[in-house]
Amino acid sequence: MPLSLVVVCEAPADRQTGCDLADRVFCHEVSWIEEEILPHLREWRGFDPRDPCSLWKDVPDLAKARALRAHGHFDGEPGALQAALARKALLLVLSVDPRPDAILLLRDDDAKSETRKGFRQARDAARIRIPAVIGVASTKRECWVLAGFEPQNEHENTRLSELRKELGFDARERAESLTAGHETDKRSAKRVLKELTRGDWQREAECWKKTDLRLLADRGKCSGLRDYLKEVQERLVPLFVGHVPPS
Repeated sequence: MPLSLVVVCEAPADRQTGCDLADRVFCHEVSWIEEEILPHLREWRGFDPRDPCSLWKDVPDLAKARALRAHGHFDGEPGALQAALARKALLLVLSVDPRPDAILLLRDDDAKSETRKGFRQARDAARIRIPAVIGVASTKRECWVLAGFEPQNEHENTRLSELRKELGFDARERAESLTAGHETDKRSAKRVLKELTRGDWQREAECWKKTDLRLLADRGKCSGLRDYLKEVQERLVPLFVGHVPPS
């Protein structure tokens, strides 16, 4: 049977990016895994196995419906931002039958690392026997995508050069500095990515699907991308040990 991996995220785009990156790590780290056999090895799902993922906005109501409460301190200190929400997600995964093999917690961090801290507090305090992977993007998912942008033609080279002059830095290497909240602002990760890819989803996807993982990790050391790739390697890759390669 394929591994059952629950994904909790903010939107379908976050699921796509996070799951595609994890799949790439699987293929890179396990010699016999090829992209074409991945659907036979793992399934990405929500708390309900019929859903492709679960959304953070639904977690409070799902927990309430199951009378699950997340309160109190974490190792004697108050919970950071999102700690209680993450704890609810981890409690929810305990209520799933049959129990999944792992859970991924994917979220943007607009609060200067408070979300990452809160998620780690919740995971450290959780009593679950399955791996919990944390993927927190500083400040947004688009920062991870920018880390993988490699110009494919003269026009893209020109746009990258113009943005570098406008911002005063290379957005691929310092994407976490794009902290503006409004999409039209100069330092908006969404705006910069749209300028580079012209809003083309397929071109955007190439940034995380084709760029070398080592380069992604290097550029994403401050945006949470490197940490996420490492968590997938350390917590999910071992799940494939003992699996028999499909004949």
